[in-house]
Amino acid sequence: MAKTRANNEGNIRLRSDGRYEVRVTVDYDKATGTPKRVSKYAKTKEEAVKLLNQMSFVNDTSPNSFTRVTLGDWLDLCLEVYMKNTLKQSTYLSYESYIRVHLKPSLGNIPIQELTPRTLQLYYNYKFEVEGLSAKTITNINLFLHRALKFAVAEGYINSNPASSVNLPSGDRPQIIILTRDEQMRLIQGSYQHRYGVFIRLVLFTGIRLGELLGLRWEDVDVQGKRIYIRRTLNRLNKAKKPTNPNEPTTEIVIQTPKSQNSIRSIPLLPQVLQDLQGWQRVQQSDKQTLGDAYCESGFIVTNPMGGYVEPRTFKDSYNQILQLSGLRHFTFHALRHTFASRAMEQGMDVKTLSVILGHASVAFTLDTYAHVLDDHKQAGMALMEDLFNIPEPASVDVTYPVLVTPFPDGTMELTLPDFPEINCNTMNLPQGLSELRESLREELGICIYPPQPTPVMNIPCEPGQFVLQLSIGM
Repeated sequence: MAKTRANNEGNIRLRSDGRYEVRVTVDYDKATGTPKRVSKYAKTKEEAVKLLNQMSFVNDTSPNSFTRVTLGDWLDLCLEVYMKNTLKQSTYLSYESYIRVHLKPSLGNIPIQELTPRTLQLYYNYKFEVEGLSAKTITNINLFLHRALKFAVAEGYINSNPASSVNLPSGDRPQIIILTRDEQMRLIQGSYQHRYGVFIRLVLFTGIRLGELLGLRWEDVDVQGKRIYIRRTLNRLNKAKKPTNPNEPTTEIVIQTPKSQNSIRSIPLLPQVLQDLQGWQRVQQSDKQTLGDAYCESGFIVTNPMGGYVEPRTFKDSYNQILQLSGLRHFTFHALRHTFASRAMEQGMDVKTLSVILGHASVAFTLDTYAHVLDDHKQAGMALMEDLFNIPEPASVDVTYPVLVTPFPDGTMELTLPDFPEINCNTMNLPQGLSELRESLREELGICIYPPQPTPVMNIPCEPGQFVLQLSIGM
């Protein structure tokens, strides 16, 4: 019985004389399309398998071994052989989707030697005019295709790169949405009401992306230099290798370096922003004290109450809650980055400084995206933003919680808060006990995301001898 490799690349056949014949297709007749094969022989099956692998490797890595290779086959091979080991997972997934969703269904069966600029031009025109694909996506597809065909030129399959001679659509630039100054002020004020509000303020005054924010670690904060370093991103991406088990998740958390060298950068911090981060450290310390050994020392700055990292989708849910607390309509999280850039230019920051802070690939991209600005230095430019941060915190509002007092025969009293069962104290001095209770309550409210509404006094059951007082505290 013959053993055949995939795509008829070669096979092994046991001959009547006891030897094994190894056959590999090396070319096709240009006139008839008939395959041309080479045969070699081996004494044992093990030798034949080894010989087949050797012949196939030589054949697969030799230029022009298949003169009628299709574009689809070449793109698959090029992505896995030439590109995969040099790409970030997000880029690899983008390229894979360009091949699977766009290129192979329309152009995949065309022999690579027959692909012309006109064929590509008609294809891009159709994608843009009929399917409504954005100009940016079409440009990205052609950039990938140009790169893949460049390797085909080097291999000798084609003489020139047809992706070099197409006219790509320009399209309309997507409108950039930013918050007005009034909306920005309301968002800052509303952010003080939420556990993760500190990070909304951080983004408004640094312009970092969501993945960069969630990837921050405490080692990235230079307190003395008053700056943060962007060294990694945290995102949830589709798995590069599709799961075979239907119950296995198709996505995974990926922590990697930023998408480009320009994105690895340092950003000066305003004093108020640095104080915000130091205040957040105290929240993390409180989480750790509450959980004890169950707390996870992940090292990340943005953490859940258990100490672990926060996923992008989870953080976006919290961001939407902060928008609601601020009484604002929905803005994408990326609008905070655009708002930072716009405010920076309005305050007079030069475009070179802004481009570096944002991690853009070039100053031209920053100019094209936002506007012209005056020249200045990076640190001085950031200092211009300081007055925007000096927005008063929301005025303190008194809230009153009931206190259940239980006297004992020895003169001591137990004070408990029905709305916070974990807060209580025993005292012989009622005013002193209430003072201790107030401090414990203030600390709890400082880290509580959604404080409970006070229970009405008439709804609190009292045993004989017990009575209820009310404890007011500013929020």
